[in-house]
Amino acid sequence: MTTSLDTEFERHRSVLLGISYRMLGSFADAEDVVQDAWIRWAGVDHDTVSDPRRFLITIVSRLAIDRMRLAHRKRETYVGPWLPEPVRTDREELGPADTAQQRDTLSVATLRLMERLSAPERAVFVLREAFELPYDEIGEVLSLTAANARQLHRRAGARLTADRERFATDPGDHRDLVDRFIEAARTGDRNALQALFAQDVTMWTDGGGKSRAALRPVRDADRVARFLMGVLGKYDEIDLTVIEVNGLAAMVLVLGEYRQIISLEISDGLVTGVQMVSNPDKLTRALS
Repeated sequence: MTTSLDTEFERHRSVLLGISYRMLGSFADAEDVVQDAWIRWAGVDHDTVSDPRRFLITIVSRLAIDRMRLAHRKRETYVGPWLPEPVRTDREELGPADTAQQRDTLSVATLRLMERLSAPERAVFVLREAFELPYDEIGEVLSLTAANARQLHRRAGARLTADRERFATDPGDHRDLVDRFIEAARTGDRNALQALFAQDVTMWTDGGGKSRAALRPVRDADRVARFLMGVLGKYDEIDLTVIEVNGLAAMVLVLGEYRQIISLEISDGLVTGVQMVSNPDKLTRALS
């Protein structure tokens, strides 16, 4: 019996993990949600479950909403900017990624933007955009009417659409900018680095109080370039390598014992955002 339960649950694990990660922006929290869902799944009378996939999606979505509300309260006391936990999508299964829309819901840029949504808005947005659930099914999952689900999706889209469209970048073009970023950083060419940035570029550094990081966003191309070169210039050797993070090329920066993942947000061929995550709690999985 246990083997049968395991098999059914594992069949849907990537979808469940993908839902919870997109809703929470934390892989560690997403894994906890999926584990809690397994405990509930193991304790239910399965003769009463006609659709295991929908049943499990319902459990995970509701657990993630509860955890999301708790996380928002915790982030009020978070030290410095909070950024999504980077995920190695070349190693992790997080649900479908067949369309550009589905892949976009995994990008660090979209995950950062989704922080502005309420918990119900984000849940509806994820279920609709990433997993293409119909509104009536979303309503059943979240105890809403189909009309309410549609309204929440429309509201979420309105709050995200303009900025999301800015970040729609071909993966090849994205990789090219990452390579140029690395070359400028390695050679110490501040002008070449600054030339990659939009004038209004913003850089966020997430150390979580556990690693050196700016406590506020750094804005403007000149300031961001100077900040980066100021950090890099303190070291004789710069170890920058490319990895796949959240579906796009990103960088691992190693400076002595100091490690971080750098992800770029790109629009119209220029870098509009730089996410630098050095909080060790958010790097354990990606850099292990």
